[in-house]
Formats: sequence, C-alpha cells, structure tokens
Amino acid sequence: MIDPAAWHREGYAIVRGFFAPEEVAAIGADIDRVHAEGLAHGRSFRHGNLFYKIGQGPHGPLVQMVQWPSYHRPALDAVRLDPRFAALLEPLIGRDVRQIINQIHWKAPGAAADFAWHQDSRFRLPVECYRNLDTSYVQTGLAIDPHGPESGGMALVPRSHLHGDLDLDTASEVLGNAMRDAALERVGLSALDAVQLVLDPGDLALWNPYLVHGSGPNRANHQRRFYINGYVRAQDCDRGEWAFRSGLPVPLGPEPAMVHYEELHERGEPHYV
Repeated sequence: MIDPAAWHREGYAIVRGFFAPEEVAAIGADIDRVHAEGLAHGRSFRHGNLFYKIGQGPHGPLVQMVQWPSYHRPALDAVRLDPRFAALLEPLIGRDVRQIINQIHWKAPGAAADFAWHQDSRFRLPVECYRNLDTSYVQTGLAIDPHGPESGGMALVPRSHLHGDLDLDTASEVLGNAMRDAALERVGLSALDAVQLVLDPGDLALWNPYLVHGSGPNRANHQRRFYINGYVRAQDCDRGEWAFRSGLPVPLGPEPAMVHYEELHERGEPHYV
C-alpha cells in the first residue's frame, strides 16, 4: 500500500480510502460520545493514561484532545488493532509493534486551536526509551471529517525529517500557537516548501516523528476530527501498549502500561488536572 522507499525519502504518505464511509460514520459516532464525556467533565481530567484536555472557549468548555480513549471505547480500540494497520506497518516497522499514541484531536470552527510548527520527536521522552526513532516509529492520522486548509488541516514540510532533530522552539506549547515562517527559517527550512494535506473522510496520513508539521485555525463550518494512532517497532521502545505480535492484534491487558504519564503508578486514580 505504501512504497517504503518513497516513505523514507519524503517522510510522509497518504492512503486514500483506508476506511470505508460506513466505517468512518461509526467511528465518528463513537468519537462524538467521547466528546460528550469531555464536555461533561468541563475541565481537564485524567484516569491513568486516559486524559481529556479541556480548554475554555467563548461559549464554555472546549474539548481539544483525548488520549487513550481505547481503554473504555471498544469501537475505537478495534480501529487501532485493525488488520489493515498491521499490513500497512509491516514493511515499515515489522510485525512486532507497540503503540504509544492513541488520541483524538478536535478543532472546532473558529476556535484558537492552531498547532505551531513542530516535530513529534520532542514528545518522545525520556529519550533513552525510544531508540532508532527515525526508522522505528510511524504516526498515523485518520480523517473523520474533510481535512484541508479551510478546516485547519495539517501542513508539513516534505523531507524535513532528513535533518533529524531540529532546534525548533520547544520552550512554548505547540497547541494554541500559530505556525510562524520565522520558526522554519531559523532552522534552514522554508514555508514555501510546505505541503497542505487534503484528506477526505476515511483517508489516512502517515508521517515520520522528525517531519516538521503544524496546522492553522478551522475556518470551516464543521468540527475537524482526527483520530491519531502512533506505532513503534517493539524492540526499539521500552514503553507503550502492545498493538501487534507477529502481525496479530494484542488486546489491552488488565493494567495500563507506562506510556507518557510518569505518575501512572503513583497517581493513577481519577482526578481533575
């Protein structure tokens, strides 16, 4: 489905129609249920690895992101373990795969939900737990709604991953800050080389953790929902939940694995943040 040589050269790929329209409708309905859960909380809430990031918009709480909804939403769990993912990932990172990202992003019309230019590698901490990051990790994003410049879809700089870890500003938050040309120029890149992703519902984007990307505001009249699942070659990562062993899906166990939440074992109980 993907040419590995082109993937390694460009740092990203798109698979059209990865999920069928009726499947996307069902996934979207479950994502809407997660959104309703976030609104009911009214502010950021954590239970182990499950995390609802809630901002405040002009009309009340704004659900921006939920991490690891698959712990309690079987339909979303089935998506991340779908055999189509196993087949897609095998030529890129093999048949034994862990997962360190499982999250939904919402971008409401008119909301201040920009993502500054960044590399996902900045979030792979502690660094000693993630080896061979440039060749062992694949980030995927499934479009639930039309995803393009009007709806604040992803823009990326092809081949920027070839530079490795760039000195992009990591002192400020990515979410809520605009993409600035000067940030690219400072590391020798140009916004003129950026490509805007245009995805229909059901299309899947894949990108390298060193690929520079960001997104702007949603000027469309609909939510922009994006279901993100990040996979890593198991032998190169000490964290995350198992996704596939020998190409076969691995169900979640009775206890959550350590992923990014460092206080998982000390403060794993439900609490507001």
